[in-house]
Amino acid sequence: MTAARFALVTGANQGLGRALVEGLAARLGPDDLVLLTGRNAQRVSDAADPVREDPATRSRVEGRVLDVTDADAVARLAAELGDRYGGVDLVVSNACAPLTPDRPQSEQADAFIDVANRGAHAVLRSFGPVLRPGGRLIVVASSLGTLGHLEPPLHQLFDGASLDDVEKAVESWRSALHDGTAEELGWPRWINVPSKVAQVAAVRAVAAQRRTADLRRNILVAAVCPGLVDTALSRPWFADFSQAQTPAQAAVAVLDLLLSAEVDPATYGELVRFGAVLPWHDGTPPRRQDELLTR
Repeated sequence: MTAARFALVTGANQGLGRALVEGLAARLGPDDLVLLTGRNAQRVSDAADPVREDPATRSRVEGRVLDVTDADAVARLAAELGDRYGGVDLVVSNACAPLTPDRPQSEQADAFIDVANRGAHAVLRSFGPVLRPGGRLIVVASSLGTLGHLEPPLHQLFDGASLDDVEKAVESWRSALHDGTAEELGWPRWINVPSKVAQVAAVRAVAAQRRTADLRRNILVAAVCPGLVDTALSRPWFADFSQAQTPAQAAVAVLDLLLSAEVDPATYGELVRFGAVLPWHDGTPPRRQDELLTR
């Protein structure tokens, strides 16, 4: 008999996160549990209830309040689930704070970095150790997360870095944003770019320490790019959504990676888009923000 599986998705109130919960609940079995998490209790409840009631849902679905910017709370939840279920099987770090073009990005940087970067770091640190054999830990990032999107002098901060090194680099960048020196140091204007590079670098840092043991246990740690998705977060930044996917469409490739029977070693620790690896050193630094929005 196959053991029940346990899945957790952060930032799952809406958009891609919600679609991933729906997809997991439809693909997993009656003994399996999908935990939908978010920061606001009412939004978590409002998102979880319809999934439970959906005729396509096969697994159990529960909502849970989790603020990924609270590393202690993330650690407590990982420990609790490890004790209760003997570990977790599927973890998706998807939480992201809104970023809008109508305010200076330096004013939005703290909230954005705390959720997208510190939150991902907390998930990697706390849930990596409780992954069961066959487990998957995925950080949702972007094709902008390849190192080549940063100016060459900044590469040393992330290339071959440890997770501690990545955290230090993120905090140094944050300080430069606040003191007005970020652009002269070569950081892109659009803060989404360094944030995504740092997310992928964090995945690579953790994966480098775990690779041999994880592949032996059929465990995958990776970053994933879902492609352009039509969501409330992306709408303010893109004028043309003719080629964009719905969240449900974008979830398919991510779900296929999560639920693959065997790990492809080529994808381990990498940034994966539609099943293919995006080379870490690819990309070119943008000269203008509008260059980024057409990539």
